[in-house]
Amino acid sequence: MCNVCGCGQGETRIEGDDPAHAHEHDHPHVHGHVHEHVHEHVHEHAHEHVHADGTVHSHPHAHSHSHGHAHGHSHGHVDHGHHHDALHGAEAAHEHAHDQLHAEGAPHEHHHYQERQGDLHYGLGPAHAHAPGMSQARMVQIEQDILGRNNAYAAANRKWLAEHGIFAVNLVSSPGSGKTTLLVKSIELLKDQARVAVVEGDQQTSFDADRIRATGAPAIQVNTGKGCHLDAHMVGHALERLALPDDSLLMIENVGNLVCPAAFDLGEAHKVVILSVTEGEDKPLKYPDMFHAADLMLLNKADLLPHLAFDVDRCVEYARRVNPKLRVMRVSATTGEGLEAWLAWLTAGLDQARTAREANVALLKRRIAELEAQLAAKG
Repeated sequence: MCNVCGCGQGETRIEGDDPAHAHEHDHPHVHGHVHEHVHEHVHEHAHEHVHADGTVHSHPHAHSHSHGHAHGHSHGHVDHGHHHDALHGAEAAHEHAHDQLHAEGAPHEHHHYQERQGDLHYGLGPAHAHAPGMSQARMVQIEQDILGRNNAYAAANRKWLAEHGIFAVNLVSSPGSGKTTLLVKSIELLKDQARVAVVEGDQQTSFDADRIRATGAPAIQVNTGKGCHLDAHMVGHALERLALPDDSLLMIENVGNLVCPAAFDLGEAHKVVILSVTEGEDKPLKYPDMFHAADLMLLNKADLLPHLAFDVDRCVEYARRVNPKLRVMRVSATTGEGLEAWLAWLTAGLDQARTAREANVALLKRRIAELEAQLAAKG
């Protein structure tokens, strides 16, 4: 079970694996085993205060004592910087993690709405989450451990992608937003301009990967089983299978979910959140972490707007309450509305990745020439 969000682990399957065995985050190059034994005793006391308006405010006081030990070993060499970790510990935490925000040291608050008397809110405290019987301090520790490992994989992915001039985007949304249809349309329009490959994430089936492959683009299906998101380790394995050429565009279609994928860096250049106009303009306030983590929001199915009571301006205003820097494009994968701007954004990112790779190669060649000149002078 994932300690960050409570979803199942150990059932991931990447195309090409032996179908008799689920992919359990093993890696052919590095083998590591981590065993943790944690014992925690939590004592909580609550003090309640009744205010004049009748509201009740509770101050929980938790005293936590934990001790444990860990031992592990690893051997082998690293490809793409990935390694294998088997985690054992407290498995019941269901939380919404903020990896990028904690890394920056500035966790954000999402109280952009009026809390009503009698509402229940479990997102208070440093962990921004609640798990019965577990202290906030312990939850933060677990979150940091899990996300720290994921971020190490993501950094390895990002380094490898940069070295090869590959521009990677992580497409995130709720189910039914039109991600796959948008991907298919984008690939068809880009096929003469760029080499495009796709990592396709779903809990089960390869339906979406089959749709992508029908366009002629290579795709790898990652089935997460009970998992509700892709992680950087899964994507690293998919990169190995795809064997992408330099200067490619990599599109990662995450599992349909507006919660947990926000917390997991995959090594991508940008998260792109897709919101369809059939979902309601209040989604950015309901699921703020995702819109805060994204750099671009695609407002999809715009062709349906004449038939809906969807307020585009209000939706954009809500999204920018959460993320003032969020760029927004209104598109329709069915009619093609707005796709020109979307494709221009993709090709601009691809050009930047290619230019950076070429600059690094030129720098490396100059360094080699300098070293050769120094050796020749000594000889």
